[in-house]
Amino acid sequence: MIVLFDLNESNYVHMSEHITSIIEYFYKWESEEPERVFLRQPQGDSWNEMTYGEAGQEARKMASVLLAKGLKPGDHVGIYSKNCMHWILADLAIMISGMVSVPYYSSLPKDQLKEVIDLSDIKALFIGRLDKWGDRDEAISPQLNVIKFPRYDDDVVPSVGENWDDLIAKAAPLEGKPSPDLDTPWTIKFTSGTTGTPKGVVHNHRNPALLMHNERKTNWVRLFQMKMSKFFSFLPLNHVAERVGVEIPAITIGGSISFAQNLASFPQNIRDTQPSMVFAVPRIWTKFYQGVTSKIPEKRLDFLLKVPLVSAVVKRKLLTGMGLKDVEIAATGAAITPAFIKEFFAKLDIQLIEAYGMTETLGSIVNAAEPGAPSDSVGRALPGAKVKIDEESGEIMMHTPYMMAGYYNSPEKTAEVLNDDGWLHSGDIGEIDDNGYLRVTGRVKDAFKTSKGSFVTPNPLEEAIAQNEFVEQVCVVGLGIPQPIALLNLGEAAEGRDASDVADSLVQTVKDLNASRANYEAVSTVVIQKEAWTDQNGFLTPTLKVKRTELDKAYGQQYLDWHESPDAVIWE
Repeated sequence: MIVLFDLNESNYVHMSEHITSIIEYFYKWESEEPERVFLRQPQGDSWNEMTYGEAGQEARKMASVLLAKGLKPGDHVGIYSKNCMHWILADLAIMISGMVSVPYYSSLPKDQLKEVIDLSDIKALFIGRLDKWGDRDEAISPQLNVIKFPRYDDDVVPSVGENWDDLIAKAAPLEGKPSPDLDTPWTIKFTSGTTGTPKGVVHNHRNPALLMHNERKTNWVRLFQMKMSKFFSFLPLNHVAERVGVEIPAITIGGSISFAQNLASFPQNIRDTQPSMVFAVPRIWTKFYQGVTSKIPEKRLDFLLKVPLVSAVVKRKLLTGMGLKDVEIAATGAAITPAFIKEFFAKLDIQLIEAYGMTETLGSIVNAAEPGAPSDSVGRALPGAKVKIDEESGEIMMHTPYMMAGYYNSPEKTAEVLNDDGWLHSGDIGEIDDNGYLRVTGRVKDAFKTSKGSFVTPNPLEEAIAQNEFVEQVCVVGLGIPQPIALLNLGEAAEGRDASDVADSLVQTVKDLNASRANYEAVSTVVIQKEAWTDQNGFLTPTLKVKRTELDKAYGQQYLDWHESPDAVIWE
């Protein structure tokens, strides 16, 4: 049976209405409130701030630089940098000059950088904050216009390119308020993916503009009701979730964007900011959770939160310490967030709004914006969007007014995921209840067949194991062996603990899990790995999703030995 859910069409923004482009929102704040703080960059214990008026002048000068170099409206311009003030300024300059942004992950090594540069046909490239440079100049054609951001405290120095400050010192700001045709390309986003060649997802200007227009009309996530408008940006800005969840809303409502200086300074930077809107991936929310429960066991915390005079004090102290005391909208996405994490933050009066979607749908097409949404669901379809379950495969299908125009220069790949009637194949398996709440139960490609011929969907097993206090990351694998096994990294809670205590806890967790599972799904062995999984060593995507296929490549030859080991827990 196919289950289809669609919100009331009366709440949907129709195409005949006037839609304001994102750059026009920026022009509004630039002209009406030029002294309003827009960008905040940490420098040690202080913050460098830039107003909307100052940002406008800087971006307009860079727009003039791009045009003076012979680039034309519609040309593609790359951004290769970690999040920072100049990332946003470069993006504004690209929009003001009528060009198309092509942002890349800052962690891309030489070969992958060359691949996406070649695929995206860029005429210029902004290079900014990076952790490494090395031989990346070999990925960049000498004919390409390269512009380097001003150096931040902890940056490496690229060996190619002209300096941003030198160029704008000689440029006059581009005048006027040039606005795009909404049906022309705004950006090309290359998917990080867990396998395969990156695909360039093309979105037109209409999509982010329509998304904000729709939010203003429907008040779906309550963006326009926020008392404050403080945003904090630390996930990659080239990812659709950060771009649409932080940059675009901040520009639309005239908010400020604060950045993290580096990973070490992140806790202090977010405490200094106390943002009103936060978007983070599940691993970040899990780190917050582990940080609290490592100091206050969850049972004791539950007790304290039930004491009327104590509860408010405890909540405020914990939220202030995490940098979350002013949060009005807390979003989570890029991977499925375990129900227990959402339930934990609900105790602290923070509703984690799960955002479920794809780069192809401009991020979230389903989210749990409504208070009381089931914690094991990702929510309901946005206004104007639809989801259904394919009756044969169980795959989640999506239909949205924010759909991509297609994959850049790849009609064949576009046709693989988009039906003739506009429905997108998500690659996820799920179910929809009678109230329209969607539950994602696994990935089509994540399911693997054991040597007994049974298919195992690993995602529910991983969520159960992840609840163990010692677990930082977990991936259940088992292609071609009799039973699944669990590979994992330990978290901070395991530091200094006796190995036998950790092992006993993991054994009990797996025992409890297996008691509710069919025999073919029972996890036989837990393998604690020496090497932490990161995007640098290729085991995580830049948005911190585990690359199961990469783990299979690296460790697959050992799976059978680990499964047959007499030890329930193996320390690699």
